[in-house]
Amino acid sequence: MLSFPDSPAVPLRRFFETVRSRGGRALFVGGCVRDALRGETPKDFDVEVYGLSAREIEALLRGLKIRFGAAGRSFGVFKIHDAPVDVALPRRESKCGLGHTAFVVEGDPFMPLKEAAARRDFTVNAIYLDPLSGEIEDPFDGRGDLARGVLRHTSPAFSEDPLRVLRAMQFLARFRFDVAPETLELCKKIEPEGLSRERVFEEWKKLLVKGEEPSRGLNFLRACGWVKYFPELAALVGVEQDPLWHPEGDVWNHTLRAMDAFARERVADDFENVVVGFAVLCHDFGKPATTALGADGRIHSYGHEGAGVEPTKKFLARMTEQREILADVPVLVEAHMRPRALFLARSGDAAVRRLAKAVGRIDRLLRVCKADALGSRFHESDDFRQTETWLTARAEALRLKDSAPRPIVLGRHLIALGRKPGADFEPILSRCFEAQLDGAFTDEAGGVAFLKNLLGAEA
Repeated sequence: MLSFPDSPAVPLRRFFETVRSRGGRALFVGGCVRDALRGETPKDFDVEVYGLSAREIEALLRGLKIRFGAAGRSFGVFKIHDAPVDVALPRRESKCGLGHTAFVVEGDPFMPLKEAAARRDFTVNAIYLDPLSGEIEDPFDGRGDLARGVLRHTSPAFSEDPLRVLRAMQFLARFRFDVAPETLELCKKIEPEGLSRERVFEEWKKLLVKGEEPSRGLNFLRACGWVKYFPELAALVGVEQDPLWHPEGDVWNHTLRAMDAFARERVADDFENVVVGFAVLCHDFGKPATTALGADGRIHSYGHEGAGVEPTKKFLARMTEQREILADVPVLVEAHMRPRALFLARSGDAAVRRLAKAVGRIDRLLRVCKADALGSRFHESDDFRQTETWLTARAEALRLKDSAPRPIVLGRHLIALGRKPGADFEPILSRCFEAQLDGAFTDEAGGVAFLKNLLGAEA
């Protein structure tokens, strides 16, 4: 059921056998067992060792020539270098302050298994497997919850780590589970306690790159009250939309439908999925400030794409410092209505080049637009299909599908023409780039010719 991730550098089976021969017991636990029981191939492996001290485990690893990292050795955690494996003692954790890191941790090789399992977050992550005997230890009926599709906490200790509320969010989305009523009620009583933005970001990232049905996780945030800690999201609830195009209801429901559509269209690149996923999540952050009933008796949100930029920046800044994400997501939010506008205006290549310059990658923008359309009735319209076909074709023809246009005329061309570097370089190169975007030239020879003409006109 669960094979050893063996390699010449990490003879893990021999490690398990040696632990047993010395009176101990090594067990797989956590996500690797859960995923194997769900019919998936685990990517990471957690091993918990009972009956041997940390010093004995360290000596055993050295004897088998298995390389490991030093982090966590003081309380019995060994990160294996050449395989996705962590080896650890069962641990006692005592809360000593606020936040998810405020714990005193102590390894205890003689801790009862059920007591150790009670420190884990969810029952589905508290299933143990002895791969040598095939025996499964399941003290909280995690297998039953897997079969029922229920996410349930193991014990009251769950509430000591507020990060687990966000773990519930992404697990519900990944596995399409329902949350147990008692777990939902417990989460309502938990507060963030100063969670680090890096750890918050990691849970959101998992929602975006692994969530099969992100709406489940987002609805859980709303149900347990944690959406209030993400006010830009909370503001979407109850914001009405034109029922002609949005029979799904308010902006919150539209966003959930768009997120599920995004998840069905993910690509193989996790970073691209993070950028596009956040852009889809944030694409209507401007609607609460711009939605109004028009003179025609219909609901409009004119200018919502631009109005959504600042809320998007605030939302992202609370969870990451990654420059690319902070730069790339807001421009997609601001531009998500432009493809249709360009198509309806029958815009030329210059407009497509400028759009590519603004957003960096047109393929990203098309993914955001598609998720937006699939989250509403717009995907049924000819406008949507024709816009997607037209912009894809133009971007491919102009070689701008997955990159922004780069300036052809550079400073070295000015130097080659006898100009000394100075303050006048920037405006000259800017004029050349604008001309390039307008289609005045498409290669270096054409660019140099344009530059010469420009300099001649200035002389």
